Amino acid sequence: MPVSLFRVDDRLIHGQVVESWVPHLGVGEIVVASDEIEGDETRQLLMRFAVPEGVDLKIMRLDAAAAYIRAGASDRSTLVLIPGIREMAALLDRGVRPASVNIGGMHYSAGRNMSIGKAIFLSDEDCADLKKLAAAGIKLEGRGVPSDKPFDLMEAIA
Repeated sequence: MPVSLFRVDDRLIHGQVVESWVPHLGVGEIVVASDEIEGDETRQLLMRFAVPEGVDLKIMRLDAAAAYIRAGASDRSTLVLIPGIREMAALLDRGVRPASVNIGGMHYSAGRNMSIGKAIFLSDEDCADLKKLAAAGIKLEGRGVPSDKPFDLMEAIA
C-alpha cells in the first residue's frame, strides 16, 4: 500500500501525530526513518509507548526505510515520520519520491533563524534542501494538524 503521508517533524511521535494524523489517515503503521533514532533504544521505547494500540511501529535507518518504502511499505496505511528536512532529502537521494511532504514541526534551535507558520523554523541548509525537494517535483506543505489550512512552503521561503 502506498504511504499515506510523509511528515517532517523533529518531535516525531507526539500528541498531534497520535491524536490527529493517525485517526485522520486511518494509519495502521508508522515508519520512523532516522539513523539517529534507530540507534537510540531509550527513545525507541518511549515512542513505542506513545503509539496507539493496533498501530505497528517500525524504526529504521534511512537506507532500510528507503528500501521498505520503495518496495511498497506494508499492506496497511502507512505514515512516514522523518525528523528533519535533511533526512527527507536523503530519502530522495535513495529513490523515494513522494508527491508531497508535510512539514509539521521544525522547532527553533541555533541556526534556524527563519520563522514560518506556527512551529516551523528553518536554517539556510533547510531552505536549500526544500528547494532540492521542490525541484524534484515534490509539493511541500506546512501544516500542524489535518484541520489546519495547509500553506505552500516554497511560497513562504521565496
